[in-house]
Amino acid sequence: MISTPLDSAVLNSKEQYVFYHKMVDFALKEIIVSMQQKNLCTQQELIFFKQYSDLLLYSIEAMRIKYMYDEEDSMKVDLTDSGFPNYLEFRFLYNDLELRKQYVDKLVDTTVLKEQFLETLLRRKQPIKKSDLFKASSIIYYTSVEKKYIFNRFVQGKILKAPKNASYQYVTSWSFYDVSHNRPFICFMYFDYDGKDAIKDKENIYQVLKESADREMSLDTMAYSIDRKLPELIPKHIKRIDLGPFHNVFAKDENEITHAILSGIAKKEISLESYAISLKIDDVFSGDTFTEGGFFSKQIMQKWSDVIKQKYVFAPHRIIQLLHNQIPRALDELAKEPIEISSIQ
Repeated sequence: MISTPLDSAVLNSKEQYVFYHKMVDFALKEIIVSMQQKNLCTQQELIFFKQYSDLLLYSIEAMRIKYMYDEEDSMKVDLTDSGFPNYLEFRFLYNDLELRKQYVDKLVDTTVLKEQFLETLLRRKQPIKKSDLFKASSIIYYTSVEKKYIFNRFVQGKILKAPKNASYQYVTSWSFYDVSHNRPFICFMYFDYDGKDAIKDKENIYQVLKESADREMSLDTMAYSIDRKLPELIPKHIKRIDLGPFHNVFAKDENEITHAILSGIAKKEISLESYAISLKIDDVFSGDTFTEGGFFSKQIMQKWSDVIKQKYVFAPHRIIQLLHNQIPRALDELAKEPIEISSIQ
């Protein structure tokens, strides 16, 4: 089901925006360290993962600046098993910055605004009105936020040549924000190339990935679609990370882990800062080949392994104890015991 703004909780105070951004920032950094320690990704994949996480954090910070003093609108956190901002928030950011020139021309002159602030604070000894603070935050938003760093619905990474002695020739990555789940997905593809140079042919490869791998679907279906549309590209291994849900006080979904945390917070068994993050990693590998098509249009295709699906949960020690006590059967589905990360101080 595709969510609408009505399916979202709102952040409606300066303190909530600061707190939410701090939570996401802290949790993502903890996960990157833990994934490295537990060997869930290669070093190159972790570099890609961090880059996409930085875009996500930059976008959430931009939302914080945009909405901090806005009395008419608030940032929406998705309610449908996500805990991350509703996908429409990213679209709104991108659309705003597409029209940056029009908005900048309408902004109050910064010199005039500074004079007003000094007059109010130093001479009148009064607090600055929220409407004036909104004007100041709008100036910062439209003059400092860069559109190229916004986590768009689809974000393409570069094609890189493989290191020597690797079992593949190239690797690339991409990420997308799925509109039905409202969560970021990060993908890696290791492949050979029968053409002259995959990097020189990158635009065609990028276009196919954008058309065929921009939403959550069965990983073998994604692999087959890429293989069929790019005859010269020979995929060897495709890996996808589903980042989320982010279980925290702002999430209101029906997920068992979210429910356990919200229940613990309501009963004052755990602190307001309590959180956990679910993460799923799917892998599929190519094996033998087969021929598809008629006599005049034959194409050699890859046969794919069964999709290897692994679920993980990252949480502070106290939350892991809570989950073991309240939902032990849900934890039996994990590839590893819940992975301990630090609490937010």
